[in-house]
Amino acid sequence: MRCAPFILLAGLLATALGLPGCQSAPAERPDTLVDLATVQSGPRVQADELDGALRQQPGNVALLSRRAALRLAAGQPTAALRDASAALDLTDDDDGPLYFLQARALRMLGRLPEALAAARQAADNGFTGPELPLLVGETHLAARNYPAALDNLDRALRLDPDQPAALFYKGLAYAASADTVQALDYLRAALAREPRQPEILHQLAFLYNALRDPEQAVRYAARGLRLDTASGALHYDYGRQLELKGVTDSAAWFYRRALVLDTTQYRADYRLALAAGAHGQRPATLIPHLARALRRNPRLPEARALLAEALEAHNQLPAALAQYRLLVAENPGNAHWTFKVWKVGNRARLLLPDSLRPAPLYYPGPPRAQPPAVAPLAPR
Repeated sequence: MRCAPFILLAGLLATALGLPGCQSAPAERPDTLVDLATVQSGPRVQADELDGALRQQPGNVALLSRRAALRLAAGQPTAALRDASAALDLTDDDDGPLYFLQARALRMLGRLPEALAAARQAADNGFTGPELPLLVGETHLAARNYPAALDNLDRALRLDPDQPAALFYKGLAYAASADTVQALDYLRAALAREPRQPEILHQLAFLYNALRDPEQAVRYAARGLRLDTASGALHYDYGRQLELKGVTDSAAWFYRRALVLDTTQYRADYRLALAAGAHGQRPATLIPHLARALRRNPRLPEARALLAEALEAHNQLPAALAQYRLLVAENPGNAHWTFKVWKVGNRARLLLPDSLRPAPLYYPGPPRAQPPAVAPLAPR
């Protein structure tokens, strides 16, 4: 048994070197799952990954264009515009796609005239396709130039007849032009091509509510809420059709829910204020709703008058005086609002200390008509 020591020595060497031997195999390590919550992806991360390559090749136009497109997809128009402008400065040849990227970034930033100018440069430099007239049409729509918007959207639909975005924007343009029949036709056509788009459903519900057709509005509002339960606009649409049906308590709940989800839904504030005034609630209940609604839309019917009267009833006289003055500016020659400015102005002056209180103003009353001049007697 002279080989036994050698066998023992070989086993020890195998153990030390990690080689398989006669001993039992170690237990396998369990697989570790990757925490997907920690995995970062998307256009923002992909754009950041190009930073290193651009530090090594700062003049690479292709990389700058790629990063500009990713920044746009990530909702970073300022960075996208910077990259697109830098790429245009570096290229010798006029590049239509780069001008189109620049136009998209400018549109996202709300710089509408510059976006239209960049879009013209893209067209002049050979950029074709339905995306360009679609962008130009939507930009004209945002600028409220509805004839130009419709012309460009028609051009986009000639290039791509099934483009849902062009159909949708064309429906919005007709709605803004008070042609609701055409607007409903185009919005329904857009919905047929994009049946799971909540924004189209919201616009349809909003239009049917404006036409006081709650039976049609509820179909689209309910369908939209099933797709997007966090949409403030769709909650407002659902509440409005309930109000049109006379279910005011439930409508108020949906209006309040719309404001929780989206504070820009000023129509919900307006409707809550009107309901509070109709039920004789305290002025303090109306004031915050009306103030928020008027910040978004100063032309809401009767909203400023209700706010001024509520502020006066709540003894907030300086704020009420400011609203009455705005009413006089909006309705020149209105004797009622002129009298309110004089009355509330005198009450507000009484709140000032004696050293700051100006002399009282006397209300001149409405202007009196001058009597006609006496005609001269005819010569005898």
